Amino acid sequence: MYVPASFAEERPDELQAIMRSCTLPVLVSQVRDEGGVRMVATHLPLMFDGERLIGHIARANKQWKQLDPSVEAMAIFSGIDGYVSPSYYATKRETGRVVPTWNYEAVHAYGRLEVIEDTGKILEIVTKLTNTYESRRERAWQVSDAPADYVAMQLKGIVGLVLHVSRLVGARKFSQNKTPADLDGVIAGQTRDNPALAERMVEVLKGGK
Repeated sequence: MYVPASFAEERPDELQAIMRSCTLPVLVSQVRDEGGVRMVATHLPLMFDGERLIGHIARANKQWKQLDPSVEAMAIFSGIDGYVSPSYYATKRETGRVVPTWNYEAVHAYGRLEVIEDTGKILEIVTKLTNTYESRRERAWQVSDAPADYVAMQLKGIVGLVLHVSRLVGARKFSQNKTPADLDGVIAGQTRDNPALAERMVEVLKGGK
């Protein structure tokens, strides 16, 4: 990922915060099949478990079957984003020398991708994912709420995935390269057009003030 120095985010806590804010990352890996070497991507939930990312994929999805384990895989996490109109800038009124752009947060996680076919370990992954996402609900559903034979049947249809993270590359483009007047204009404009992005920009760039 191309990341200009002014937009690079390298703090581990902030990188993980961006990753947690992404509801459905994209797993990209190289595969080999009768057609040769190509890239394949799947949208699927992934979450940190120590120094690794865990998730699962449909057994019928050929991405895991044709995986080239000698080539690192990549998971793409897209955080909040939004269009930035030139009309937001004070500079537009002063010189007109402005163009549209896009603000966003993103993290690319790279590493070795491991396929898990052991049923017990797959159940552990499913349980961790479920407990994480259900913890946000007042009445959390648990895997054990479903009949054991039904869970066992469902587990046969998936395989577990573990991305052993070797590096994270993060970008946070929030107009921090603009003048204070232009930055304030972007925040004011986004407060009208994209309140969630405006709130995040204030939190990150102005300490929540």
